[in-house]
Amino acid sequence: MKHSYTKKQLILLICGLLAIITGLGILGFFGIRKVCRMIRKQKLLQENIILEIPDLHIKAPVLEGTENEILAKAVGHFPETGAPGSGNYCIAGHSSPIYKEYFNNLKDAQNGMALHLYDMARTCYTYRISDSFIVEPNEVWILEPTGDDRVTLVTCTDDGSQRLCITAMLAKE
Repeated sequence: MKHSYTKKQLILLICGLLAIITGLGILGFFGIRKVCRMIRKQKLLQENIILEIPDLHIKAPVLEGTENEILAKAVGHFPETGAPGSGNYCIAGHSSPIYKEYFNNLKDAQNGMALHLYDMARTCYTYRISDSFIVEPNEVWILEPTGDDRVTLVTCTDDGSQRLCITAMLAKE
């Protein structure tokens, strides 16, 4: 028994095949894009200072500067603020899914959580989160020297109108 397709069935078959091929193409595009992004992140982690907060699943390369081009691919160190293990080392990062989502979980930070900074020689400096507070975008006093050794993390609040700041003090071990 030979089956012949009607014109309507052929059109539906072709549309279905085109939809499948288009869907596979889109999935492939995003899959390749994600793999490329992961490779780029690994390269940045190998070549830069690393910030890690294990309890929040944050592991980010720290680049110099806070321009949008920097924050679109990593977190950025505010120039002329501290160094790993010394002074007030200030870092900015996006918490928006539009950019790298490095600081998306930062709002869940709790006092006592460990924060690790690995310098270029891979020396690990361990800090303990000690405070979490909100400031207005123009409140730059958070970047000033504090007379102690700390990390100050800065990101936007959920609505973007203010800044969430997390401070962590160098652990005396």
